[in-house]
Amino acid sequence: MRGATRRRVRLFARILVVGTLVGVVYGAFINLAVGGAAWRGSFVGAVNGFVITAVIGSIEVLLLQTRLGFAFRQAPFLVTFGVKWLVYGAVITAVNVGTLGERVLGVGQSVSPRASLVVPLSVLFSFLVTFGFLFVLEIGNIVGWRTLRAIVLGRYHRPRSEERFFLFVDVAGSTALAERVGPAAVHRFLDRVFRLASDPIDDYGGEIYQYVGDEMVVTWTASEGRDGARPIACFFAIRTALGKAAPTFEREFGVAPGIRAALHAGPVITGEIGGSKRDIVFHGDVMNTAARLEQATRDLDRRFLVSAEALSRLAGTERYALEPLGPQALRGRAAPVEVYACAEGHARL
Repeated sequence: MRGATRRRVRLFARILVVGTLVGVVYGAFINLAVGGAAWRGSFVGAVNGFVITAVIGSIEVLLLQTRLGFAFRQAPFLVTFGVKWLVYGAVITAVNVGTLGERVLGVGQSVSPRASLVVPLSVLFSFLVTFGFLFVLEIGNIVGWRTLRAIVLGRYHRPRSEERFFLFVDVAGSTALAERVGPAAVHRFLDRVFRLASDPIDDYGGEIYQYVGDEMVVTWTASEGRDGARPIACFFAIRTALGKAAPTFEREFGVAPGIRAALHAGPVITGEIGGSKRDIVFHGDVMNTAARLEQATRDLDRRFLVSAEALSRLAGTERYALEPLGPQALRGRAAPVEVYACAEGHARL
């Protein structure tokens, strides 16, 4: 099973568990509130919560990851949000109005004088919970889950020093492509490349820091990236994903995407910045050095460069072919940087 599939299965399972537990708690509470039995409400709520979240989870985690789902996700935010809320609302209404929980468990409806309030309150509650779930999900997809979580929890409200890996990935040949097919087509080209890269980045625990033109910056903390040399493995996984999609790119754009990259590591200051628009940013010489290393891939005619500082912080690099290129003078750096070219196995870059 591929890493992306495992990740989606785990996410789907978590959604089911959380949805069922919410149903249990709400079912017990609402039945007590209308004079019914808490145990009965818990069981009915569990069934309803499980079915509702199974449908929503299947759409969000499975269906929307298919080619059809990819096309739907290209629609504007309000369109995707509105359509999903309407579809999920229809599911919620059908489950609650159809008294699915009672039917599955074989129990009759409560005879409490206020029992007629259960269904409309359950529909309203489910709509509100689903609205909140969708809103957080869509915002997380826009700003990035780790950034959203860090801002909400205030993790970097006070700047802190961290050891981090930075992988600068450049899409080669995009400038020449722009001259041939125009800027709008290049935008679609880069969007497709970055979307294909997102699964390998997630699989190897990376965080997309920013997109700059035809370049993408991915980061890991030292502890997150160390095992299995994750930043290196991530680069080759991205290259593999793009290689599989090469025929599609060639048919649509007349060229397959190629990438160059550089990996560096070291201390940075991480913190929140901004007023009306807040973000998590990194400051330090590591960023500048990683950018200069990526530029050096052209001068040294190598696809992937890794600094000695990054290698010293990684475990599991023995399965890669590392070619020492010696100390390299980089613009903006007084001291040269020890650099290695990196390839899979013993293949030459």
